[in-house]
Amino acid sequence: MSALLWALVVLPLGSGLLLLTAGPRADRVAPGIALTVAVAATGLAVAAAFRHPAVQAPLLDGLPVRLAVDGLSGVLVVMVTGVTLAVLLFSAAEFGAGEARARFFGLMLLFAGSMLVTVTAATLPVLLMGWEVMGATSWALIGYWWQDPERTSAADTAFLTTRTADLGLYLAAGAALAGGQDASLSLDGLAQAEEPWLSFVAAGLIAAALGKSAQLPFSFWLSKAMQGPSPVSALLHSATMVVAGAYLLLRTGPLLDASGWGDDLVAWTGAATALCLGLVAVAQSDLKQLLAASSCTQIGFMVLAAGVGATSGGTLQLIAHAAAKSLLFLGAGVWLTALGTQQLPGLLGAARHSRPVGVAFTVAALSLAGIPPLSLWAAKDVLLAGALETSHWLYAVGLAAALLSAVYSTKALWYVWQPSVPRPDARRVPGGAIPPLALLALACLALTPLAFPPLLDSVERVLAVPGQPTPHTWELALSGALALLAAAAAWAWGTRPLTKRMTADWLGLERAAHLLLVTPVIELARVAAAFDDRVLDRAVDGSAAAAVRFARWTDSVVERAVDGTVASVAAWTRALGRWARRPQTGQLHQYVAQAVAAFTVLAVVLVLMR
Repeated sequence: MSALLWALVVLPLGSGLLLLTAGPRADRVAPGIALTVAVAATGLAVAAAFRHPAVQAPLLDGLPVRLAVDGLSGVLVVMVTGVTLAVLLFSAAEFGAGEARARFFGLMLLFAGSMLVTVTAATLPVLLMGWEVMGATSWALIGYWWQDPERTSAADTAFLTTRTADLGLYLAAGAALAGGQDASLSLDGLAQAEEPWLSFVAAGLIAAALGKSAQLPFSFWLSKAMQGPSPVSALLHSATMVVAGAYLLLRTGPLLDASGWGDDLVAWTGAATALCLGLVAVAQSDLKQLLAASSCTQIGFMVLAAGVGATSGGTLQLIAHAAAKSLLFLGAGVWLTALGTQQLPGLLGAARHSRPVGVAFTVAALSLAGIPPLSLWAAKDVLLAGALETSHWLYAVGLAAALLSAVYSTKALWYVWQPSVPRPDARRVPGGAIPPLALLALACLALTPLAFPPLLDSVERVLAVPGQPTPHTWELALSGALALLAAAAAWAWGTRPLTKRMTADWLGLERAAHLLLVTPVIELARVAAAFDDRVLDRAVDGSAAAAVRFARWTDSVVERAVDGTVASVAAWTRALGRWARRPQTGQLHQYVAQAVAAFTVLAVVLVLMR
């Protein structure tokens, strides 16, 4: 059992490191090695999901490495490895011999492996290890084409934004120790910390989770992440880094509830992100930017579910989103390669250019839209049922965000299914790219026959969370009918603008971050540098000059006096030595005379003392 879990996390991590170490020498065999590892990891993940293994190894005194697979992490490990396999299968056909394939596939395996560590971590330090490696590899993958300054700048923005939020995990760890938490920092025991440390633990964890999952106000970094290769976007958005924060909030629901305020904050942040970023998605004219904003929206539903305690609904949303979003990004990548654009006006008729890609993209877009009876429709209604039990206003905001999902998904479909435009310079879609798209489309459709009650029951049994909120028939009918109406209206509306420019510019979040955070920090750094140059440097130079002058004065005055004193003492010592040698003549009468003189002196002293 323990070997199973160790193999699950070590296999992708070790293989990724080996490919990175081998470098260009392994470019030819890298796709085959990566696919073999992905297949093996998927098999191990399925076995772990059924057997629920747990392992422990010593790390520091009282702080062991602990990994465990339970209901929620069992679902996640299967999802992560399955989506990774499909994305790597697509990448093997997409990346030609001219690319640095060993570096790419090595980073992808390392990225997936760090996500597996994150979802199986049973303690906060182990979670931090996976969390940090995942962030570092995401930076390297987004900036994979490092020769382009725009791409490296985008990678830096994404990395620094998430790293800023990641500081919350260190705050949470310190507060948990200060609040009486056990030394192992078990995730299940974080809610046992005492106030006010409990609030610090919750605040740090929430900040880190919202930053990693690109929720407000951190959402803008996901726009920059679109500069990476399409397979990177597909994996990052669907099953790894961007959903890690939502997973962490679902995992630590008792902590949010114990804080007394964390659950409400998380729920409203998720709902606000789903609504606001839904408007951003509607306003986009770039397909990948539309999909990026939609990721913030769909993950916002998961965060909302964590806040209202609808764990089963959030998990359903996470599963369905992973299949749909990976398929959408891979489809966008196919069109970018074949047609040379990702702008929606340039993709008119793209679905007709390659019917299999168009059909697969349509299945995922309809699932994302929440069109009955596809999977995300059921998932959204389960978590919205929890929102309705918490607040009618929260339910209304979530429902409005769900309708926007139908609008932006239909907008994308409207463009790609328009009559085909002649494209003499279009490239043929690689045949090897079709099978992974078909597999992901089948994964989206596989949830449909199970649809609602059986699937929900299965998830609740796996997660061991009975008594979860269940939507009423009228809620299902209402949300389904409204989604269909919203999709129909969006199709009829066509290409006409729906939102203002600020919405298209991601609500100005990046500009606000620069204005409120980056610019003040840079100015503070400049002031510090000026203070360093004008004050500290001069103080150091003045101190050095004073030290030199003092040393010279010491040499000219003090040392001469000391030398003179030493020389005088030496001279007196030599003189005394010469006087002491004079009585030592060797003649007996001289010694008798000296004894008589000494006794005379003693007698005089004794007489005087009396």
